[in-house]
Amino acid sequence: MPSPDRSSTPSPLTVPHTGAWMAVASIGAVIAAQTYSILTSPAEGDMGHLQKIMYVHVPAAWMMFIAFLVVLVFSTRYLWNGRENDDLLAASAAEVGAVFNGLTLLLGMIWGRPAWGVWWVWDARLTSTLVLFLIFVGYLALRAFVDDPHRKARWSAAVGAIGAINVPIVYMSVKWWRTLHQPPSDPSTLDPAYTMGLRLNAIAFLLVLIYFIRKRYEIARLERAVEHAAEAAAMGGR
Repeated sequence: MPSPDRSSTPSPLTVPHTGAWMAVASIGAVIAAQTYSILTSPAEGDMGHLQKIMYVHVPAAWMMFIAFLVVLVFSTRYLWNGRENDDLLAASAAEVGAVFNGLTLLLGMIWGRPAWGVWWVWDARLTSTLVLFLIFVGYLALRAFVDDPHRKARWSAAVGAIGAINVPIVYMSVKWWRTLHQPPSDPSTLDPAYTMGLRLNAIAFLLVLIYFIRKRYEIARLERAVEHAAEAAAMGGR
């Protein structure tokens, strides 16, 4: 495996910053998409207005999948070339993905209680989503408790790449096994009255995902640059 490459590690002064405009745009997009969806879509025949939790639950699940795809790509790149920035980007995406994963589980439980009569069942979709969440909580714990940066990067890249393989299992679980969970939701399977709202919320949540990953990546680069500066100062003082 190639040795870790520090050449791309910036000093704190050269780390780019995500503009406040992106935060405002992403939050504004979510508010606008939610407002449009709630006001324009009718109550569903069986669950009434509770069905509108779909406008958060489904996009959150999609963003979870995208975030863990980013983890897979950049973890694999790190294992291939040892670039520090690939490790930091994978870690940033894993942290954001874990948040969306937890949100997906929480909203699914809230939706499941009136739909199924229980908060939780060991359904294939719910269980595989919980396993995915635990894998990435373990990934983040590993990064928190391993001090050596190169060992941390190698081990977490392996866990991230392997853990992300669970994503297609989560997605296909409702097709491979008999489950209480409904089939995958997408605009092609919905009543047209709900389609536009779901599409708008997917775009809005994607903007939030991009903003969160970029912001967390910037912070990670600043933290690593400070660590390198401290190491250099310590070496120079000897």
